[in-house]
Amino acid sequence: MWNVDDEPLPESERAVSLTAQAGGDTEPSGAGQRSPDPVRILSEVFGYSGFRGRQREIIDCVAGGGDALVLMPTGGGKSLCYQIPALIRPGCGVVISPLIALMQDQVAALRQSGVRAAALNSAESLARNQEAERALLDGRLDLLYIAPERLMLPRTLDLLARARVALFAIDEAHCVSQWGHDFRPEYIQLSLLAERFPGVPRLALTATADAPTRREIVTRLGLERARQFVSRFDRPNIRYRISQSDAGGGSARDRLLRFIRQEHPGEAGIVYCLSRKRVEAIADWLAAQGLEALPYHAGLSVAERDRNQKRFLTGEGVIMVATIAFGMGIDKPNVRFVAHLNLPKSIEAYYQETGRAGRDGLPADAWMLYGLQDVITLRQMLDQSNADDGHKRVERQKLEAMLGLCELTSCRRQALLAYFGDDLDSPCGNCDTCLEPPATWDATEPARKALSCVYRTGERFGVNYLIDVLRGRETDRLRALGHHHLSTFGIGTELEPAEWRVLFRQLIARGLLRTDLDGHGGLSLDESCRPLLRGETTVELRRDQRPARSPRERGSRAARPAADLAPEDQALWDALRACRRRLADAQGVPPYVIFHDVTLAEMLHEAPVTLDQMAGISGVGISKLDRYGDEFLRVIRGHLGL
Repeated sequence: MWNVDDEPLPESERAVSLTAQAGGDTEPSGAGQRSPDPVRILSEVFGYSGFRGRQREIIDCVAGGGDALVLMPTGGGKSLCYQIPALIRPGCGVVISPLIALMQDQVAALRQSGVRAAALNSAESLARNQEAERALLDGRLDLLYIAPERLMLPRTLDLLARARVALFAIDEAHCVSQWGHDFRPEYIQLSLLAERFPGVPRLALTATADAPTRREIVTRLGLERARQFVSRFDRPNIRYRISQSDAGGGSARDRLLRFIRQEHPGEAGIVYCLSRKRVEAIADWLAAQGLEALPYHAGLSVAERDRNQKRFLTGEGVIMVATIAFGMGIDKPNVRFVAHLNLPKSIEAYYQETGRAGRDGLPADAWMLYGLQDVITLRQMLDQSNADDGHKRVERQKLEAMLGLCELTSCRRQALLAYFGDDLDSPCGNCDTCLEPPATWDATEPARKALSCVYRTGERFGVNYLIDVLRGRETDRLRALGHHHLSTFGIGTELEPAEWRVLFRQLIARGLLRTDLDGHGGLSLDESCRPLLRGETTVELRRDQRPARSPRERGSRAARPAADLAPEDQALWDALRACRRRLADAQGVPPYVIFHDVTLAEMLHEAPVTLDQMAGISGVGISKLDRYGDEFLRVIRGHLGL
């Protein structure tokens, strides 16, 4: 198995030195003795005025020595739940993180805030790793990030046994579950921590875990006595939109381009595709249309993946076209859209991938196109896998739930949250089915015709052939097989081929039809279709329509910071972003490590002209005020003519 701990770090992390601060300091500005008051740390170090949700409860639990299982949506502030206890408790907090990219962002951001943070990994030089180890043993670190593979090395465990460990934080804890969408076998070994460090509090954190996955996390990590903190899963700033790729409106790539140009020009986004080949084709095509689009998949060299990822993280409007190999642990807050050009294999995967949009809390889009071939491909991949029958059964149920989310006619957000046991009392008003309720139709008779045709042709043909039979198209193959004599030949002329394809897709989604196991796309009847064939039940299906008008056309979308600004405000906004870019480039870190868009937007609207006023801006802690306050005040004062 590929070892992520062996993946080289992007250059931006190499620029964050453990020992090389301006003036030769061995610690970041502001490091050292801190107040044990969580509220004061939140304000002075991180620049926020108050906790969100259950953050304070979790921090108090862990700071007091308790174990915890934390489920909190992406962008909900999970990191503070272990970072602040690590600053309160004596010793160093050890964070088990699955990806180099996540370590990079966390360490860079923490050091900007004056926190003594480092990462141990094989991408660093021997000298730098040795310096990090000395700092750990000398008590000069607040947080140490490490991958599970490296943590489990006997040498690393011995090192930690000689250090004072404040806590263990197991990030992306769903990776421990064999039923999860990002299973990492190395995570199972982390149960050893309870045995080797019995007095050290442990907390496991994830944004995506249904009830069975939560139970497995508890069992495998020995967290039976841990308090469980399950936050609301809702991300109200994300608009969910799902359309069929064969519903009209042009090809999938044309519709994607129209979506980006009309709704997210010049903004960062992620486009997910199922195959490496399609990733490269879509990235090349978007680039040919004048967009900055880059590919990312496991087939690229490590150097190219690193280069593209760094460009995405540090750029202001880069689009990453990727397989699911990209994204876990990406902290970029201003991703304004996540688009899927293929169906995800589970609601957990969909929720986590779409959750990479709008981490800053500003409006974002989760936009997806899917079609019949996606359903067939995913089912074939599952049926042909080497997993045991029990695992296949669970994965098949997860895929059915994902299809159900796509095909429903009620509020998508209510269904999405219900999957995770989180109820939403009323429709959200911010998904496509709420904004433009889909039409339905009584598809009972056409569905019976389709099922009969599958049966009478021998339950071994694909959709296109079945449509030829239903519509009475006498092809050479059809005549050779004698199917032009069947009772179902020509009985389906009331629907166009595209309409029949949609109907077959929905019958597959509802489990009334099954796909074959040999990769040829043949369909067969599922036992559940018999009541419909016998006339005992009816079926209403979603009527596909042309893609809905964009939110901008409807005029109902909340404004982003740079949307619809007056010319004078636009000039200040551009100047603030240019200042951030200059400071970020000088240090080799992403712009959002300096300040998030939300912080710049508050500067824009509040226009502080003194350091005291700047200190009141959300996201400006003591360290960042000291580092950057004068720079941004100079920009604001110049804009105001002061």
